[in-house]
Amino acid sequence: MKLFFVVRVAVVLVGLFVAAFSAQAGRPFLCCDYNGDKVAIVSADGKIEWEMTARHPQDCWRLPNGNILFAHAGGAREVTRAKEVVWEYQAPAKTEVQGCQPLPDGRVLVVECGTSRLVEVDRAGKIAKEIKLQTLPTVSLHNQFRGARKTTAGHYLVCFKGEGKVVELDGDGKVLRAIKVPGDVHETVLLAGGNLLITLGDGHKVIELDALEKVVWELNENDLPGNPLRLLAGCQRLPNGNTLVCNYLGHGHVGKQPQFFEVTREKRVVWQFADHAHFKTINQIQVLDVPGDVTKGEIWR
Repeated sequence: MKLFFVVRVAVVLVGLFVAAFSAQAGRPFLCCDYNGDKVAIVSADGKIEWEMTARHPQDCWRLPNGNILFAHAGGAREVTRAKEVVWEYQAPAKTEVQGCQPLPDGRVLVVECGTSRLVEVDRAGKIAKEIKLQTLPTVSLHNQFRGARKTTAGHYLVCFKGEGKVVELDGDGKVLRAIKVPGDVHETVLLAGGNLLITLGDGHKVIELDALEKVVWELNENDLPGNPLRLLAGCQRLPNGNTLVCNYLGHGHVGKQPQFFEVTREKRVVWQFADHAHFKTINQIQVLDVPGDVTKGEIWR
C-alpha cells in the first residue's frame, strides 16, 4: 500500500510538471499592440526580435517573402525586416482602418470605418476594387467594423462590430447572409472545414459555428479558472486543433492578466503569454511556427 501511494504521488507530480512545462512552452509569433502603438515579432523564448512603431495597429501578417504587412489607424503598410516601407495605402481623412489581408494576386484588402467600405489596393497603392458596406447611422465611426477577410471562394466576411453581426458578401458586394452574434464581433475566421471561428469583443466569448450557424464549440467568460475573458480580439486556429485567443486588456485591465493564450477543445490552457513590461494590449497574433502561405489562406487564421 505504501509503495502504491509513493508511485501514485510520483505520477501526479510528473503530471503537474508536464502541465507546467506545457503551459510555459512558447511559440514564435507576430503581434499587434494596439495601445502600445507597435507591431512586434517575439521569439519562442519570449524575446522581442523585431518591432516597429505603428499608430493603433489592428491586423498583422508575415508574408512569404518575410516582409510584414499590418493595418494601422491611418491605413496599411508593408515593410521589410530592415523597416523599409515597400508598399503603403493611406486611408482618407476622418476614417479608421481596422483590418487588412494580403491577397493571392498581390492586392491587399482593407476595411475602412467612416467611408464604410472594403477596398482592394494594388501594388502601386491604388484602389483596384471597392465594395460599399451598409451600416446603421447610429453606430459611431470607431465601432463600425473590425476584421474583414476575403475567402478562397471570393466572398467577403466582415465584422460589423457595433451591430453585433458577421456579414458575408459575394464578390460584387451582394449580402449573402448576416449572422447575429452575442457580442461586438472583432474577428471571423473561416476554418479549413468550413466552420466560422468568431471572437465577440466585450461579449467575453469565442464561438465556433457550423454551416447551419449552430454553435459547436465556445469559450465563455469564466471557463478558464483565474483567467476571465475580457475583450476578445484576434484569434487563430492551430493545426493541432487548439485555439489562440488575444485577451485585449484595455478598459481597465492593463497589466493584470496574460495577454493571449492557447486553449484546447477541452478548454485547458497549454500556453499563455504575459510581458507587461513591453506590451500593453495585444489584440492580434500570427504564430510563426505554422507553415503555409498566408496570401492563399493556407494558415487557419
